[in-house]
Amino acid sequence: MLLRPLFAAALLALPLTAMAETPNITPGLWEFTSTTSVTGEIPIPDQTDTHQECIAQGDLEDPDFQFLEVEEGCELLEHNVSADGIDYRMICREEGGEANINGRMDFLGERVEGSVDVTVQSPMGEMQMNTVVEGAHIGDC
Repeated sequence: MLLRPLFAAALLALPLTAMAETPNITPGLWEFTSTTSVTGEIPIPDQTDTHQECIAQGDLEDPDFQFLEVEEGCELLEHNVSADGIDYRMICREEGGEANINGRMDFLGERVEGSVDVTVQSPMGEMQMNTVVEGAHIGDC
């Protein structure tokens, strides 16, 4: 089904970039929660996902540190990176549809917050998805 890969790409749409500055993120164990709301012709209930991840100081200093695995068929179009956050645009294409993704993530030391807005064009019509992401440093790894 076309929407599953596009939806997965949207949920994973956190920035991919080599960092020029060390992100304003406290190293340690983090808990991230994302809530996705969908509007369109097909009713889809909100979906919330929570996961934990260890972010080491070495990760933050590594110029190749990435915030996501880019799904096949996705292309990063634009990104602006600073120690305080990232703005980005991405497009994901699959046979019969595409998803235009705009995101922002703010790095606030012991927490992060951001949002990802996705417009999906598919044979089933247009859908708008908005994912709100919140993360908090919860301790040592």
